[in-house]
Amino acid sequence: MWTEENRAHYNRDHLRYPSDVTDEEWGLIEPLIPPAKRGGGQCRVNMGEIVNGLMYVLSTGCQWRAVPKDLPPRRTLFDYLSLWNRDKTLERLHHAFMSDAGRRWAGRPARPPV
Repeated sequence: MWTEENRAHYNRDHLRYPSDVTDEEWGLIEPLIPPAKRGGGQCRVNMGEIVNGLMYVLSTGCQWRAVPKDLPPRRTLFDYLSLWNRDKTLERLHHAFMSDAGRRWAGRPARPPV
């Protein structure tokens, strides 16, 4: 039910795009993102911006070529989406937010009432 307390919790007006993750959300996501592989070049992308870019594409349904210029390049976003799909990172993220911890973070009981 939408209460004034809930409205404030879910308000995304302070973000660049409504699909951007908050610092609190990023705190839950960051530990689930695998570290860069050894032996390659130094990672030059901000993983938070990768997540924001992917969330933008997934929430708006925009075409890859329509990704805003202030987000990482579309090829970079696509490559991370493909990689995280292959290595099951997306599955782990989904499970984390749909699990007990995700429900508690959202202020709901760990298990829905039956």
